[in-house]
Amino acid sequence: MQISVELALTPLQDDFETPIKEFIKTLRKSGFTVLENPLSTQVYGDYDKLMGFLTEEIKETFQSLDHVLLTMKIVKSNRSEYAANF
Repeated sequence: MQISVELALTPLQDDFETPIKEFIKTLRKSGFTVLENPLSTQVYGDYDKLMGFLTEEIKETFQSLDHVLLTMKIVKSNRSEYAANF
């Protein structure tokens, strides 16, 4: 089953950019389709593989930061090819 996941990482600290950039770099190296915009990052792939990967990466990120918020939305289907028609 294919899924689309939207992630927004928000470190609650003064130096917030560095952990965000490191998290995105890890996503880019994952082999999954990754699309970015200024507010969030979308990752697309097989449910089991992607969720397993995200579980580990989120855990590592949470362990490396004292205070952090992660917002995640999951859609059942791969929406990486979506283009607005308006």
